[in-house]
Amino acid sequence: MSTNAVTAVGLTKRYGRTVALKDCTVEVPAGRVVGLVGPNGAGKSTLLRLCCGLARATNGTLTVLGGRPGTQLAKVGFVAQQTPVYAGLTVEEHLRMGARLNPKWDAALAKRRVTRAGLDLRARAGGLSGGQRAQLALTVAAAKRPELLILDEPAAALDPLARDDFLGDLLTAVGELGATAILSSHLLSDIARSCDHLIVLAGSRVALAGGVPELLDGHRWVTGPQGRKVARVSQGDPVSVEDLALAYLGGAR
Repeated sequence: MSTNAVTAVGLTKRYGRTVALKDCTVEVPAGRVVGLVGPNGAGKSTLLRLCCGLARATNGTLTVLGGRPGTQLAKVGFVAQQTPVYAGLTVEEHLRMGARLNPKWDAALAKRRVTRAGLDLRARAGGLSGGQRAQLALTVAAAKRPELLILDEPAAALDPLARDDFLGDLLTAVGELGATAILSSHLLSDIARSCDHLIVLAGSRVALAGGVPELLDGHRWVTGPQGRKVARVSQGDPVSVEDLALAYLGGAR
């Protein structure tokens, strides 16, 4: 039985003449919190959409939780870039809808998270702050008790305090679920704080992938594509996740 939540081999996605993702071969180990980083247009959202079954690959193979993407919807939670919620529905109505649509809905977990986030069950989503909407979207995704939680820039529009609360809550939710999580973000500090596995996309390809401790231990010189040394770390000076990601992103330009 595979220990990977996601396995991609030679994965390519084209939109007409535009190559959004090219020859992507990467594994996402089960039970890890994975940081997905890369510049705009690198293929991050495309990879996540393929994993959710919202797009179909042009070439290559992709296995999600042991099956084809889109066939395991009850096991996958997805929070998109704008933390989408229904403006006209109340918090309570979101939870009732989640309970109707998801066979493994955990009402106790949803209630616990709503209480912890200070959300008024009677409040309409359109009147919530950005941070509150993000917490509501995460609650709906988490209460279906997914095995894989996919988050595409969920905290991008939040102020620093709201983002800090959201990330703390995300780690709590992942711990409660025992799930695998993939977090896409431009904020390397968020990735460094939250993730124990790293995937760097650059030029629509995988530039770097692996467990964070192993990657950091293996880099005294921080090297980019083709072994190019793009950032030097002095003797005894630890490499950070930010150093590593920036080195590979810069070397791919």
